[in-house]
Amino acid sequence: MAFDVAAVRGLFPSLGDGWIHLDPQVGMQIPDSVATAVSAGFRQLVSAPGGVYPAAHASAEMVDTARRAVADLVAADSAGIVLGPSRAVLLAGLAEAMTPETWLRGDVVVTRQDDEPNIVPWVRTADRFGGRVRWAEVDVETGALPAWQFADLLSEKTAVVAVTLASSTTGAITDIAEVAKQVHEVGATLIVDATSAAPYISLDIDELAADVMVVSAERWGGPRIAALAFRNPRMIDRLRPLSMDPRATGPARLEPEPHAGALLAGLVASVEHLASLDDTAIGKRRRRLVKALDGVYEYLQRLTFYLISTLQHLNQVNVVGTIEHRIPAVSFTFEGVSADKVVRRLADNGICALADVPSRALHRVGVDDFGGAVTVGLGPYSTPYEVDHLVRTLGSLG
Repeated sequence: MAFDVAAVRGLFPSLGDGWIHLDPQVGMQIPDSVATAVSAGFRQLVSAPGGVYPAAHASAEMVDTARRAVADLVAADSAGIVLGPSRAVLLAGLAEAMTPETWLRGDVVVTRQDDEPNIVPWVRTADRFGGRVRWAEVDVETGALPAWQFADLLSEKTAVVAVTLASSTTGAITDIAEVAKQVHEVGATLIVDATSAAPYISLDIDELAADVMVVSAERWGGPRIAALAFRNPRMIDRLRPLSMDPRATGPARLEPEPHAGALLAGLVASVEHLASLDDTAIGKRRRRLVKALDGVYEYLQRLTFYLISTLQHLNQVNVVGTIEHRIPAVSFTFEGVSADKVVRRLADNGICALADVPSRALHRVGVDDFGGAVTVGLGPYSTPYEVDHLVRTLGSLG
């Protein structure tokens, strides 16, 4: 059955605002089911877990339910799911929780392709312990992050390798399985940021062989809450606790304080929303997620190809990167017009797009010489009409 974008659009009340939303990098539009779950959660989940009364039991059950939802999303064990307010907070906490013995090796490998939350904690920690920071570079022609280069960056001193599964600006998908093979040969820990890929690709932490994976729910239409998934939950017990509760066990050891029950309710609803994007999907939630996201990916691959091909017909537009294996995110420069002015023109025509997203990859390929880059992304609610309107508006700048 073909992906029904019209039915999907009906799940998002915010699409009635008259704008074309091509900015999922700063947050996917919120489906009605998620907004309803958060609203109900604020009325019903007002107590912190830990008490013996019903409201506390309900909050504790919601925490467990949220862990199971994320576990289904990434095919992990719910005992290895750590929840937190953002990926930046979670990754900084993870770096802090790693024992001094881990950092005796000292060196870290980070990439120009990653967003700052998966770069800064590791650079700071290496600096604190006197380790070296080594950088994996982006191919300036294709926009990809070549896996072969890690063989030259890794050594027996490497403690952590932090890599993104997909670029938030060029959309390029990294061959994580190949990177993981090289990382584990030297005994290092692989941290994968799957935040940008999660709305479009069915994730499997075992297939990727990531030791730790991070995702953030606002990128697929959930509230601003994130999660770390550990491939081996026992790894958590080897980390220093961050919780203010000395009795905390399991993933709660890495969660400094109780969570807002309403946001957890929204997280669960957002995962259910993803699983419901294909009406024909049946069975357990994990199975429905895989089928639904496969349908989303197929639809958006076609729409992304259409977007790129039409952009390339505009003489003044230069699309960054040529890689075909990508999520639906595209960055481009506009000859003779700064990115900020392009985005303002798009906004005047009812289009939400992003200018000069902080990106070491874009800086590396030289977009600053062209006045910066415009970044757009597609969601499961995006349509060919919206792509056409984007291209027409850009054409009027020529």
